[in-house]
Formats: sequence, C-alpha cells, structure tokens
Amino acid sequence: MKQIAIQGIEGSFHDIAAHRFFEGEEVRLVCCDTFEEMFDRLKAETDMLGIMAIENTIAGSLLHNYELLRDSGMTIVGEHKLRIKHSIMCLPDESWEDIKEVNSHPVALMQCRQFLSRHPGLKIVETTDTAGAAADISREQRHGHAAICHRDAADIYCMKVLQDGIETNKHNFTRFLVLAHPEKATAIRSRGSINKASLVFTLPHEEGSLSAILSVLSFYKLNLTKIQSLPIIGQEWQYMFYIDLTFGDERRYRQALNAITPLTRELKQLGTYGMHV
Repeated sequence: MKQIAIQGIEGSFHDIAAHRFFEGEEVRLVCCDTFEEMFDRLKAETDMLGIMAIENTIAGSLLHNYELLRDSGMTIVGEHKLRIKHSIMCLPDESWEDIKEVNSHPVALMQCRQFLSRHPGLKIVETTDTAGAAADISREQRHGHAAICHRDAADIYCMKVLQDGIETNKHNFTRFLVLAHPEKATAIRSRGSINKASLVFTLPHEEGSLSAILSVLSFYKLNLTKIQSLPIIGQEWQYMFYIDLTFGDERRYRQALNAITPLTRELKQLGTYGMHV
C-alpha cells in the first residue's frame, strides 16, 4: 500500500490526482491542512509520497509551492495532468428550488463564473477547500446550501449532484507533481521512461547570462517546456529560474547539465521523471 500525503481531504482534486496516477494500486491518503504540513510529513516519514499541484492552465503557477519544493529536499518522480471538472451538489432530499447559497474555494467559484451568473439569486460564499465545502454541508446538514467540487465528493459525503460540468472552460487542467524522499525515488521512477527534468538555478547578474543557458539547452536538443522566474528575497532585481525540459536521450541531458553548471551561481535538480502524455 502506498501512503500519499496531500493538501486537502478525500474528494479533493489532490485526492483524484493521486488515485489517477497510482491507478490500480492500493492508496492510503494522509490528508494535510496545508502544503507546509504535507512537506513536514514527507520529511518525517521517508516511505511516504506526496502529490502537489504546481500549475493550472487558467490560474497559472502556484508560486509558493515552487519555494516549498526547492527548500524541502524532496525530489520529483512523476507528474499528472488532471482535467478540472466541477459539479454542484446538495443534500439528498433537496432540489434546485431549495438552494439559496453556494460554497466553494474561490478558484473553483471563479472557474464556474459563467454558470453562477445564470443564477444571480444564489449567495456565493468562499471556503478553504472544494471537497471541504461538501463535507461541511453534509456533516452539519446545512439545508439550502450547495457545494461546487469534483463529482466524486458526492459519493464520499452522501450528496446529490444537481448538475455536472459547470466549469466555464472545458480545457482547464492542473498539473500535479509526485514527490518522494530522494532515497526512495528510484523505485517510483521505474514506472516508466525518464524523459523530463525540472531544475532551479540562479545566474550572475550579467548581460546575456540567461541567453547563454538557453543556447546550451538548444545545442543539446533539449525542449524547454516551461520557465518561471521568482525574485530572490533580499536581493533586488535578482531572480531564481525554474525550468522544465524534455529530452529523448538522457545521456545528452546529463551532458547539457554539466555544460550549464559553470554558467550558474547555483543549480539544483528538482527531479527527473517520465513526462505525462
């Protein structure tokens, strides 16, 4: 059985991503209130894995999670891209005519803005978690309340789905990273071929320093799929660069890594893993 630490509760999108990535395997969730708590659990129990959202096609990158990952010492061993679908649900004995208030995480509410605009009489209340909204309504028997979350939460918390697919954008995906203690990473990576890497580095404050890195990656035929800059606290106009890249030949990736290392002030490999298809 695999122990998977997530931020959130059963029925959350982190839960869905964990079960999709480890489909067919026995999974026991370790639910955490915050990502900080999740990383604390991973550090304390080396056999435990973690699933963490890192970017969304609409909302963009989760910048704080980049910082947590960099400082954690954990390594990326996989990724999963989950299509974000939202449903609206209520207590089993209620219907549309009974609903006066809708509860969900602010991002989910934003992603269902078009649907909600067609129901102007509903009071919209933000919560800290999508599935948590359903859990609270069910536990406290809040009549007249509905939750917006993944459909799976309805079965878990004995709710009735009023409507599926209420998200505005049908091409909304969140990318999740699978994390492991470095000592345990090899066994998880063996699930598939290694063709993707995530790095973070800082550069000398010199003209053309980033261009030099990109030129090396191009020379070795590596495909840059993402670049994200974050300011370095206490060093004005200095940045850390997070990059994802894919490759067809791991040997050439290693050669490129050796070539760019002298061009950086500091370079850290966050993980190598199989690209999600």
